[in-house]
Amino acid sequence: MSATSARPEFEHGLKVVPVKHWGRWALSAVVVFLVLQFVWSLAVNPQWQWDVFAEYFFAPSVLNALVLTLQLTVISGVIGFVLGAVLAVFRLSKSPLLNAAAWWYIWFFRSVPLVVQILVWYNLGYLYPTLGLGTPFTTDFWLVEFPTTTLISAFAAATIGLSLHQAAYSAEIIRAGILSVDQGQLEAAAALGLPRRIRFFRITLPQAARAIVPNAFNEVIGLVKGTSVVFIVALPELFYTVQVIYNRNQRVIPMLLVAVVWYAIITTVLSIAQFYVERRYARGAVRELPPTPIQKARRWASEQWARLGDGGPEQGGGADAAGGAPGSTRPPEERAPGERHADAASAPLVAATRGGADAERADAASALVSTADHHRNGGTR
Repeated sequence: MSATSARPEFEHGLKVVPVKHWGRWALSAVVVFLVLQFVWSLAVNPQWQWDVFAEYFFAPSVLNALVLTLQLTVISGVIGFVLGAVLAVFRLSKSPLLNAAAWWYIWFFRSVPLVVQILVWYNLGYLYPTLGLGTPFTTDFWLVEFPTTTLISAFAAATIGLSLHQAAYSAEIIRAGILSVDQGQLEAAAALGLPRRIRFFRITLPQAARAIVPNAFNEVIGLVKGTSVVFIVALPELFYTVQVIYNRNQRVIPMLLVAVVWYAIITTVLSIAQFYVERRYARGAVRELPPTPIQKARRWASEQWARLGDGGPEQGGGADAAGGAPGSTRPPEERAPGERHADAASAPLVAATRGGADAERADAASALVSTADHHRNGGTR
């Protein structure tokens, strides 16, 4: 069937009208109205006291508290994920003892509230006045001995509590990521004689990371906000510091806004890092990598320029004008390798049939592809 007979509706001059999504436009209008109403209330309501917010946002005490919050997050996160990786290996171990020990650890620390764990570590001196090394199963600390209150400070109690609590959740995240890898690949690698170390670092870990990374970043973001719990031991992190300030100046709302905005900034930075790390590990797993915000902006600008038609790329051919493969909507560097090869193989056909209404050019392109296949197969008819 020729290209002319394949689309008779265009020959009769029928006009294709895009579908109008009235419900989508109505909901969008409602959302825009609510956002504008909220922004307006922020701007005109004097009770927000933005001058107080600006005064304390970069105050030295607040910045010192922010540094302490980041220290707690980094130290607890690293210890938690390292210990979680060990627990995940134990949970996957064939040893009943290691498997049971890891299971009980995860069950216990997920059952006890975080604030209770921190309080127990902070008051550990009540249970054990001294800690040391000596004869097992006795209190004879002949090698070394320390008072518990000296050894475990408020910072140490907060770090231990956050780390052990985080390890329980990290273990399940890592274990789930490892289990998500197809076992057939591991069996095939073992059949080829690949060592277990190479199988783990070259096959299991890269694929497991795709499932681990999103949940791991969510845990880190939750850990940032979870550090606010340590105010219970009077550790001057961000939330405790703004509490002290608003108890002194009675400016509760603007001081809480200071903490909220700093938490939002940290969360935003972590979310951006999560996007690029996920994009890095998605290579080879998806046909199209998710575009970055800059690429989205460039694509939108290119589409708007094409619609204007003032010397810009023709409508429907913007990808080719931007250096993309024929039929592509994105430039080549944003496309997966297999996708670029497929587009390169079909380039003569797409280039010959562009326009759609010319049947002779379409037939010539088909003949060209058939001849190329014939020569590639190395035979004659």
